[in-house]
Amino acid sequence: MSAPYVELQVTSSFSFLRSGSQPDELIFQAKALGYDTIGLADWNTVAGVIRAHLAAREAGLRLLPGCRLDLRDGSALLAYPRNRAGWAGLCQLLTLGHHRGERDVFLLGWEDLVAAATDLLLILLPTEDLAALPGHVQSLLDLPRQRTGEEEIRFLALTMLRQPGDLARLHALAAFSAAQDLACVVTGDVLYHDARRHVLQDVVTAIREGCTVDDLGNRRHVHADRHLKAPEEQARLFAAFPDALANTRRIAGACAFSLDDLTYQYPTETERTGESAQETLTRLVQAALPRRYPVGAPPEVETQIAHELRLIGSLAYAPYFLTVNTIVRHARSLGIVCQGRGSAANSAVCYVLGITSIDPVRSGLLFERFISAERQEPPDIDVDFESDRREEVIQWIYRHYGRHRAALCATVQRYQPKGALREVGKVLGLPEDLTGQLSKHVASSLADPDLCKARAADLGLNLKDRRLSLTFHLARLLLGFPRQLGTHPGGFVLTEDRLDELVPLMPTAMDGRQIIVWDKDDIDVLRFMKVDVLGLGMLGCLRRGFELLHTVYQTRMDLAAIPAEDPQTYRMIQKADTLGTFQIESRAQMSMLPRMKPRTFYDLVIQVAIVRPGPIQGDMVHPYLRRREKLEPVTYPSGTLRGILGKTLGVPLFQEQAMQVAIHCAGFTPGEADQLRRAMATFKMTGGVSPFRDKLVNGMLANGYEQDFAEQTFSQLEGFGSYGFPESHAASFALIAYASAWMKCHYPDVFCAALLNSQPMGFYAPSQIVQDAQRHGVEVRPICVNASRWDCTLERGRNGRHAAVRLGLRMVRGLANGHGAALIAARMPDYESIDDVWRRADVPVSALECLAEADAFRVFGQMRRAALWSIKGVADTALPLFEAADRGRNFPLPEVIEPEITLTQMSDRASVHEDYRATGVSLNGHPVAFLREGLREEGIVRCGDLPYLRDGRWIQLTGLVLMRQRPGTANGTMFVTIEDETGTANLIVWKDVQEKCRRPLLASRLLACKGRLQKEGEVIHVVVLSLEDRTPSLQGSELLKARDFR
Repeated sequence: MSAPYVELQVTSSFSFLRSGSQPDELIFQAKALGYDTIGLADWNTVAGVIRAHLAAREAGLRLLPGCRLDLRDGSALLAYPRNRAGWAGLCQLLTLGHHRGERDVFLLGWEDLVAAATDLLLILLPTEDLAALPGHVQSLLDLPRQRTGEEEIRFLALTMLRQPGDLARLHALAAFSAAQDLACVVTGDVLYHDARRHVLQDVVTAIREGCTVDDLGNRRHVHADRHLKAPEEQARLFAAFPDALANTRRIAGACAFSLDDLTYQYPTETERTGESAQETLTRLVQAALPRRYPVGAPPEVETQIAHELRLIGSLAYAPYFLTVNTIVRHARSLGIVCQGRGSAANSAVCYVLGITSIDPVRSGLLFERFISAERQEPPDIDVDFESDRREEVIQWIYRHYGRHRAALCATVQRYQPKGALREVGKVLGLPEDLTGQLSKHVASSLADPDLCKARAADLGLNLKDRRLSLTFHLARLLLGFPRQLGTHPGGFVLTEDRLDELVPLMPTAMDGRQIIVWDKDDIDVLRFMKVDVLGLGMLGCLRRGFELLHTVYQTRMDLAAIPAEDPQTYRMIQKADTLGTFQIESRAQMSMLPRMKPRTFYDLVIQVAIVRPGPIQGDMVHPYLRRREKLEPVTYPSGTLRGILGKTLGVPLFQEQAMQVAIHCAGFTPGEADQLRRAMATFKMTGGVSPFRDKLVNGMLANGYEQDFAEQTFSQLEGFGSYGFPESHAASFALIAYASAWMKCHYPDVFCAALLNSQPMGFYAPSQIVQDAQRHGVEVRPICVNASRWDCTLERGRNGRHAAVRLGLRMVRGLANGHGAALIAARMPDYESIDDVWRRADVPVSALECLAEADAFRVFGQMRRAALWSIKGVADTALPLFEAADRGRNFPLPEVIEPEITLTQMSDRASVHEDYRATGVSLNGHPVAFLREGLREEGIVRCGDLPYLRDGRWIQLTGLVLMRQRPGTANGTMFVTIEDETGTANLIVWKDVQEKCRRPLLASRLLACKGRLQKEGEVIHVVVLSLEDRTPSLQGSELLKARDFR
C-alpha cells in the first residue's frame, strides 16, 4: 500500500550550510518512516542528487530529483522535471543562473522559465509576508501551462510555520489559490532527518550568516520542527486539506523522470569522411607501430593489439582513445612534456600511440586491469602534463570542443577536523585564540572522544564547560559535510551533444574554466567518461633541465633518450642520495633505498610500489626484502606461480599479480579477476569479498594447491587490495623517477637550476636544494642585479666539472615578474649604480628595496644596509627638470649629492637571517652553525657525525625541522627530519613520546632531541626519548618553516 503522503520539500547538506543532514541520512530515515517516494530539492543546485539516488536505490525508495529555484523578485519555486526534456531544461536554467552573477551568486527571473515551463512541475513557496503572493502567483500562472488533457503542473505549497495563526494562514492560502484556479500541495520544508539535529541546524545557519548562534536572532529557524516526519503524521497535521495531501501523490505520478534515464554519448572523433571512430583508431595504431617497433612488432604484440582493438570496438570506446590521442599530440606540438600513467599503461594501444611510455606486453601487464568486458565501465586514462603549462592544454580543450560540450568535474570540499572545530567554536562564541589551539592540538583526535578530552585537558581546558563540550560534539557531527564545490585537478567530461542538458555547469574561481556540479564518483555512477588532464611538476622540471642541457652542454635529450640502466645512477640511488628526485625523495623511500639497493629499472618499479599502504598492510615488504637479501628461500608451489610472481620473488606486490593469480591458479576470467580486485578495494565498507574468497580458495584447491597456501594467498591479497599499487602505474612513475635521478647524477648543476625554477614542488625547500647541490660540488652564486635573469641560470664554473648556478630574480620575495622583466630588458650595458638602475629600469622603489634586501646590489660594492640607505634617497619618478637635463647630456647625474656615510656592518648571523627573509636561501652559512659552540658544550652531536657513531648509543641532536610525516600505515608513529650545518637526521617519534612532547614536536622550528641511535646497514635513525623546543635561540625562526605532513 502506498504511503498517504510524499515529501517534496527536502533540503540536504548539498544546499551548503542550509541543512543539518546528509542526503543518505534523509533517504534512509524516509525508508524507516514508511515513505515509498521522496523528493529532493536543494537550493539552486542538484549537486547532491546522485548520492541521494544511490541511497534510494539501496533503500528501495523512488527518488524524485528536483531543485529549489530562488528568483530575483524574492519568489521561490520547487521545480521537478516531468521527463527527460524537463531535466534538460532544469539543468540549463541552473547553468544560466550560475553564469549570470558573480561566483556563488544565482540570478534567475520568471522570464527565464518560459522555455522549460511545460516540462517542469512547479510549486510556488509562499513567503512569510503574503503581500507579494498575488504577484508571484500571477507570474506562475503566466507561464506556459500543461498541454490539453495532461495533469495539473502548477501548485501552491501549504507549509506549517508553527507560528500563531498558522491554521488561519493555511486556510487563507487554500482559499486564495482556489480563487486563482491554482491547486495546493502540502510540503514539510524539511531541513534535517532527525529532530535532534536542530542544534546543528542552528550552527550551520550561523556559519552561513557569519555570526554567533547567540546573535542569529530572527535568522534562526523559529521552531525545532523541520525534521522529516512520518507520512501518517503529515496526513494528521493536514487532515483539513485532503486534496493538498492527495496532490503529493499526483505529483509523484506525474514526474516520470529518473536519473537512470540519462544516457551519455561521447564525442564523435573521426579524421576522414565516412570513416568510423573504430576504423580511425585501427588506422592510427597500424601507422604508429613502426615508430615503436622499428624492426617490426613481435607476434605477441600484434596479438595483444588485435585483442585490445576487438574489445575497444565491442564496447564503443574508440572515440575516447582518439580524444586522448588528439590532446596528447596537440600538447607535444607545443613542446609540452606529457605522459600517460595509471591503468592506461596496461594498454598496448596506448603505448603504440605514444600516450604511455611503458610497453605492457614486454612488462607482462594485464589489459583487463584497464578495460574489462565483464565490468563494462568507462576507461580512465590519466595523462600528466607539465604543471605550469597544463592550463594551455585545458584552454585548448575548451576551444576545440566548445564550452557547451566540455567542463571539468567538481570536487566536494568537505569539513575536516580542523575546519569543523574552528567554525563550530567560532559560532558558539569561543575566543579566537582558543579555537586556534583546538584546531592545532585537538583536531587530529576529534573522532576519538576519549583522546580528544585528554588533549583538551593537556591544554588546561575545563571539560565541564558546556560550550566546549558542545563544540566537540557538534564538530564531530559536521565532519564530512559539504562546504562548497571545488574544481577537479583535470578531470574533463566531454559530450557529443550539449553537456548542460545532462548536468548543470558553473563558473569557477579561475577565469576561463567551468565545472559540472558532480564529482568523479557521481559521474562513475552514471557511466560518464572523463579525460584526466593532470599536472606533474617534475615533467616541467625535466623539460627545463633538457633545455639547459641543450643550451649549456649542447646535448639534446628527452625522456625517451635518457640512457637506460646507468650503473652510476643506480649507485647514487642506492645511497638514498635522492633529494629532489621524483617519487623516491620521501623519508620512507630514502629509508628503504639502502635496503632495496635498486640495480635495474624493474627494481625501481618495485621500489616505487613497495613503500605504499597496500604491501605494508599485506605484510609483503619484509618477506620480499628477506628474500632479496637471500635471508629466506624463494619458493613457488607451482610453475604457474613462478611465472606470475617470479619477478617479485614469490611475493604479490601489484594488483595485476593478484588478478593473474586468480586467473591462472583459481580459474577466474579476466573480468572476474578485476571484480575481485574491486571487491577487495571496498571489502572493509561493504563486506562484499566473501563470494570471491570462496571462489578463489576453491579454485586453487581444484588446481592442486594446499588449503593453507590458498588461505594465505587470499589473506595477502585481502591485506593490500584497497591500497595495492598497479604495476603499470608504478612503471610509469619509475620512468620519471629514473630520469630525474639520472639528471641529478650526471648534471647536478642542471638539476639544481631546473628544480629551483620549478618551485614550489616536492618535499624540500629551496635552501635544502641549494645545500644538496653544494654537497655535490656545484657552485651556487648569489642573486645579482647585473647577472641574474628571472629564472636560475647556469654560468661557467670555476672547477671546470660543473657549471655554476646563478640564483634568479624569481627567488626575491615580493619582486613582481613584470618588474624583473623590466630590470633585465634595460641592463644593456650593465648597470653601474643603484641610481642607474632606478633611472633606466623604471621600476618602483618597492622593487629596488626587495632587491636590496636580497643583497642583489653587492656588484656595486653596496651591501644590504648601504643599498637600502641609498634607495631612501630616490622616488618612484625622477624630477622633470633633472630628467630633461639627463636627456640633454645623454647621461644621468644624481639629483642630490649626499655626503658619504659609513654604516655598521651586519653580522654574519644577521646576514643569514636576512637572506632567509628575502629569498628563503642563504649562501653565507647555516642558522645552526652560529649556535654550534654552545651546542658542543652541551654534548650535542652534529647530524653529519651519525654515520661514525656506534649503533645503540644515546645521543643528543639539534636541528631545523624540515618536515614532519605521519603515514597512515605507521600506526601513529611520526617521522621527523631535522637539519644542521652538516646534513640531516631522521627521527622516529613513537606515539607515547608524541603525547608527552606534543607541543615541542608540533610547534618547534629548532628542535632538540635525546634518543638512541639505530643503524641497520646504511639506514640511520634516531629513536626519540624526549624533545625540547629551542626555537627562541634561533634568530628569524619565523622564516624557517617546515613542510609538514606532505
